[in-house]
Amino acid sequence: MLVLILGMLIWTGVHLMPSVAQPLRASVIERLGEQKYQGLFALGILTSLAFIIFGWRSTPPDPVYSVPAWGRLAAVVLVYPALVLFVASGMPSNIKRFLRHPQLAGVFVWSIGHLFANGESRSLVLFGGMGAWAIVAMLTINRRDGEWVKPEPTPVSADLKPLLIAAIAYGVLLFAHPFLSGVSAMPS
Repeated sequence: MLVLILGMLIWTGVHLMPSVAQPLRASVIERLGEQKYQGLFALGILTSLAFIIFGWRSTPPDPVYSVPAWGRLAAVVLVYPALVLFVASGMPSNIKRFLRHPQLAGVFVWSIGHLFANGESRSLVLFGGMGAWAIVAMLTINRRDGEWVKPEPTPVSADLKPLLIAAIAYGVLLFAHPFLSGVSAMPS
């Protein structure tokens, strides 16, 4: 469990640095340059993911709470809108006119869905940690960036692209879930 917690702490620290520790970030960029900073950032993310994956797989699933009978179905249902939000963050869409942080909102929705389906300690650390990080990241970015300037409207047709890409990703994830996590995503 310690490795999983360490992975989550590294993930959170690296991701929050640009919004919480701007002077430190600027100092590192000044000393090393933008490309080396980005390389260190990427290395930090990859390291955190390695710790998270190894920590998850090596931590026994000790029950903490009983999940509701509908918990797995809720996770299956919530993952699609989470993917839509995640995908929409990287392209023009009207979603960005209604949500300032669609990618982080997607991570939060994904984490909530998974907490409905998984009630063991390692899930609380991973999914609860990711959900908490997403909320803190939204708040710190809002504080750093100030008032939100909403983007201009896009044609409604632009909203179809994230829906389609998310549907494809959803299908791939449903298929790959047993290989990635050792558990089928489909409710039985």
